[in-house]
Formats: sequence, structure tokens, C-alpha cells
Amino acid sequence: MSPRRSTPQTKKSPGVGRKLVLTCIGVALLACAGVIAAERYGYISTPLNPSAAEPAAPPPPAKVKKEIADFHMADLDRGWIQTKDGARMTEDSGAHWADAAPERVAELNAVKADETPEWIKGGMPPQPVTVTVGTQTFAVKKAQFLTAKIGWALLSGPADVDDLLAVSADGGQSWHAEVTSDIAAAVEAERKRMKRTEQEAVLYVSQDAAAKTVGSAWTLLPDKAAPGDVVLVRSNEPGEIDWEGKKYALQPFGAGYFTYIPLSMAIKPGKYPIGSESLTIVSKKFETQYLQVTKQLESMKQDSARIAADQKKIDLARSQSKPEFLFSKANFIQPIEGILTTPYGYTRYVNGKFDSSHRALDLAAKEGTPIKATNDGIVALADSLYLTGNTIYIDHGMGLFSQYAHLSKLMVKTGDEVKQGDIIGLVGTTGFSTGPHLHFTYWAHNVPVNPNLFFGTTPFHWNEPQQEQKPAQNTPTQKQDSKQ
Repeated sequence: MSPRRSTPQTKKSPGVGRKLVLTCIGVALLACAGVIAAERYGYISTPLNPSAAEPAAPPPPAKVKKEIADFHMADLDRGWIQTKDGARMTEDSGAHWADAAPERVAELNAVKADETPEWIKGGMPPQPVTVTVGTQTFAVKKAQFLTAKIGWALLSGPADVDDLLAVSADGGQSWHAEVTSDIAAAVEAERKRMKRTEQEAVLYVSQDAAAKTVGSAWTLLPDKAAPGDVVLVRSNEPGEIDWEGKKYALQPFGAGYFTYIPLSMAIKPGKYPIGSESLTIVSKKFETQYLQVTKQLESMKQDSARIAADQKKIDLARSQSKPEFLFSKANFIQPIEGILTTPYGYTRYVNGKFDSSHRALDLAAKEGTPIKATNDGIVALADSLYLTGNTIYIDHGMGLFSQYAHLSKLMVKTGDEVKQGDIIGLVGTTGFSTGPHLHFTYWAHNVPVNPNLFFGTTPFHWNEPQQEQKPAQNTPTQKQDSKQ
């Protein structure tokens, strides 16, 4: 039996399969690298899969210019803008705008026209033809100035630039596309300035007189005076005035700065510069009065301690004047219709000895006669004093006080507000007095000044032609009172 032949089998090497896999991977990587390189360097200009390509973006639509048909500012706060899509309005000076119904726009259009005089607004700047906002220049379709500083303009730019409502806060020197915090502050400052100017303007005799005064750097009211008088000074700037050895600070009121300057009895005639103006002082002669009083009455002035104590009260009261004019446009009135027994400015001799210059009016009247407040003010002092008896001082503001002395009864108390014509007390003969009368005067910065300047007028009218109102004249009687 021949031996069995077996079929030979081929034995695979274990490394052949691994090599094949690695070779395939290498080929694939090379292919990818080639594609990437081709795309990077421009050999392939279309996607590998054309069916996955995104469609090309459509071109942007042509810009449609937003146009503003009209606008109107009813005042510094309120206004509207009209476009083809509707209306928008503001109530906060243009800081914010909101959609507005037609009836709201109609309400604004019905607002009464601003009747503020042009001089208070400061005058209107010329209407601009073109303005620049940022780096772009626009044609002006419509402009509206509300004051000399605050204005709005509807602007039209090139075809591809929207219409613009711009605002100016410096009279048209610069324009802005929105209301910034600085512009809002400027609007508020203009609002306050006009309010202050209106507050001052009503005190003058007319709008023309007010406009002239407010427009002047300096004003003297009056510009001609006599010894013992008082002058109201107005300036457009703060500061102080040196006058007869004293300094008087100019206090803000309305659109200006004010102070009273009292004139001494000894001031010489001539011209005196005050700011850019000149005050003319004319000469004036004052009469002499000789009085005889009892030794007991004369001895009252020897009690210096009581007099000094009272003077402290008076000085304190007259040092605390309100920094504003408390009186209205109404004229100052004479407190009583008494008989003038001692005019202002008399040189007095008592029992043959020099006493003082009588810088007040003595008006004799029946005891109990009602005494009226000369004008509006605040009672700075109502008290019983040694020499002047029952006494009232009323503060009229800015350092001006009226004094009422020797009353039989006080009908107001310190701190009370009074109006012109209010009954504040009754005529009497208390203190250093020989009979029922009213000792009356005005004090400007603690200096007594001529009361006759005030009756029937006010300091704001002192440069206007008028008939001076004076108390009835009569032969002076032997009457004496204090100089407080």
C-alpha cells in the first residue's frame, strides 16, 4: 500500500493584512491632502459635491430715505414730529419721543402762543440755511428758536441720508442729533433765567423800562439824589460797591444783582462813579429845630445800659433781611395821614444842646389812630423798647426796613408776614415822647434814609417822572422822640 499523499496548504504571514490596511489609509490621506492643497491653491474652484452648494445671497435692498414732513415745538418742553408713518411727540424737551395720536398733536397745536416778550427770550438768532451735525452738512428745511439759545431745526441730507431733527443750545453755533445731558442742563438754565427775568420785570413801570434796565450793565435808581437819600443799584454781574467807607454786596434777584446804598447827610455835591454809571449828588439844606423838654424826659437818655440793651435787639433784627424784594409792584404808602411836626433831616437842639439830625418823620395824630404797613414784608421786631416805646420794624427785603415807633398798641408780632395796608398798631406816646404821634422812617443797611422818596412809588420807579407824595406840611411843634 502506497503511502497517503496529503494536499499541501499555504500558510499566511500575520503581517500581510496589517500592511494592506496601512497602505489603504496612506492612500486615503494622500488623496485628502491633495484635495486640500488643490482648494488652497486654486486647483479646485467648485465644491466636491455640487449638489450641496448654498445659493448665492441676494443683493441688499436699496435704502429708503426716512423723511420728516414737519415738526413744531409748543414750548421748551413739548413738541411733535410728523412723518408719513405717523406722529411722535415729546414732553421732556426732546430727551424722549413717543408715538402720538392725532388728537394729541392737535392739542399741542392749540396751545396758546408764547406771549413772553422777545427781550426776555433774549432775541431770536438768524434762521440758518445749512448746519453741520458731526461731520455731515445738512440743508435746513425749517428752524424754530424758542429763546436766544435754544433752537430746533429740521434737516435734509443727501438722498441716502435720513432727515434729521437737530437741537442747538448755544444760539445755533453748534447742532446735535440728540438731547445730551449738557443740552438738557442748558434748557433748564434758560427756563430759570426767563423766570427770574419775568420776576424782576413786573416791578418796573413798564416792559420798555424793564427791557432797558435788564439790558444795561449798570443802573442807578435814581441817578440823581440828595444827602440823606438812598439809591438802588443794579448790575448784571455780582460784586460789591465801595461807598463812603463801607462795602455793599450786590445780591442776586431776578436777572440782576442789587443793593441799596444810603447817602450820608454830610455827602458833598458832585458826580460819583458807580460801576459804569455816574451818580449826581445835589445840595440840600436842612432846617434847625430847637426843643424844650422836661428834665425828667431829658434824663431818660442818661440810662445808657437800657439803651444799649435795646440797641442789641434792634441791630440783630435789622441784620437779618431777606435776600429778595418782599414788596410787590404796589406803591409804598404813608402809614397814617397825620400832621407833619418834624420833617426828615432837621438838626435838633434839645434844651439848648445839640442832639442829633432827625432822620425820620414825626406825624402827629389822635391816640389810637390805626397805623398801616407801608408795604409787604415780614415783621423783624415788635417789642416794647426804652426810648421808642412800642416799636415795629418791618423787613422789606434786600436790607430795607420800615420803622414805626411810640405806638400805644402792637397788633403784630415778630415773624408775622404783612401786606401793604395791614393794620399793625395804633398811634401812641410811649417811650421818649411828649405827645401822641408816629415816628416813622426807612432804614437801608442800618442807615436811616428819607421816607419821602418812597411814598406813592417804589425804588424800581425812581427814574420815572412822577409827582412826589409828601406828608402834609405844618409848623413843627415842640415834640421829641428817639433817634433809634
